[in-house]
Amino acid sequence: MNLYTHIQKQDKETYKLLLAEEKRQAEGLELIPSENIVSQAVREAVGSCLTNKYSEGYPHARYYGGNEVIDQVEILARERAKKLFKVPYVNVQPYSGSPANFAVYLATCNPGDTVMGQLLTAGGHLTHGWKASATAMFYKAVQYGVKPDGYLDIKEIERLAKKHKPKLIWVGATAYVREFPFKELAKIADSVGAYLAADIAHIAGLVVAGAHASPVPYAHIVTTTTHKTLRGPRGGMIMVTKKGLAKDPELGQKVDRAIFPNLQGGPHDHTTAGIAVALKEAATPKFRTYGKQIVRNAKALAKDLMAEGVELVSGGTDNHMLLMKCGVGRGAIVEIALDAIGLTANKNTIPNEPSSPFYPSGVRLGTPSVTTRRMKEPEMKIIAHAIVRAMAVVEDEQLPTEKGERKAYLASVKKHAHANPALKKIHAEVRQLCKKFPIPDSFV
Repeated sequence: MNLYTHIQKQDKETYKLLLAEEKRQAEGLELIPSENIVSQAVREAVGSCLTNKYSEGYPHARYYGGNEVIDQVEILARERAKKLFKVPYVNVQPYSGSPANFAVYLATCNPGDTVMGQLLTAGGHLTHGWKASATAMFYKAVQYGVKPDGYLDIKEIERLAKKHKPKLIWVGATAYVREFPFKELAKIADSVGAYLAADIAHIAGLVVAGAHASPVPYAHIVTTTTHKTLRGPRGGMIMVTKKGLAKDPELGQKVDRAIFPNLQGGPHDHTTAGIAVALKEAATPKFRTYGKQIVRNAKALAKDLMAEGVELVSGGTDNHMLLMKCGVGRGAIVEIALDAIGLTANKNTIPNEPSSPFYPSGVRLGTPSVTTRRMKEPEMKIIAHAIVRAMAVVEDEQLPTEKGERKAYLASVKKHAHANPALKKIHAEVRQLCKKFPIPDSFV
């Protein structure tokens, strides 16, 4: 089916690029845990006539006319999210996860207030107070880490909270492979009078599937992206819980005001429609089965990798992702080798990173996308074996100690990897696996 007939007629350059990306996705496997494959229904919504409309404001309070239908779309998305996550208040307008998180600061804090979040190098997110983020420029950020076993250091978090008395504490991460201890973090936040914000961007789909604990009973605010495990378009949501409204009855209105007019202009109505479609899909029994299979696949992939000698952070996973230890500064090298065999992954820091975020020592893997393609535990064994074989090909490669030499070195590694006969052979095997599990048009 050609989805791009009009582009083909009027913009052949873009058409060729779209076909190239369709081919890349079809003939390879996405193992980045923040990536997934949306249903054709979601793609239709995102490509709909709603992209034509401007809708600054909120339902029944817009700054433009002609929003009667748009209001219904946004209300539909809100109500579906409220029912699915069991929360009383939802904003579906954030363009993505980062603006959603920044809105939480505006709704709960004043510039200069103390906040706490997980270190980026320990698996946290930029917007939880990392030094390179605006969140650390406008707020006093205290960062917490993990223990040597890879689990959050609850005692250290409690000590830091009592010492610094933060206004806001974040729980959530981009590279944390264990279940989040929402209950324990809530106790700490409550003991110092802080807001607890749970960023579940990675695990939202697992939460609604019952494959991960929900933060809703414990947090005041929950943020999420709508892609990743939730399998929707690239957007964001902010949810205020009953506990949040009990702490501040105006918290919902403060969140709305933080998104518009404080941070954003008109919402992306086509994305809102895609979110509504995805939320309906996520409310089905099929999705619950799917979410649990994501976790089973991740556990199986972890087990199979460790059986072949790969060391993982914390020795396994509780969710959809795992983090391989690849040697000091070798994350980019392994990422290149995996790309050469049609497995898309991303280099990532590991706890107590011995190198740097630019040249980290780990590679992050995830199973949402391959699960969407209906793969199960037997296929994880095949993938694990392909990963190990690819890593063996580049096992002697080492990142130069001189920073000025690294860019050219990695370019050379990439060139040779894509020409390597052993890696080409594995790539052919990956393509055959992809043919057996084509990208589905409909929901799983």
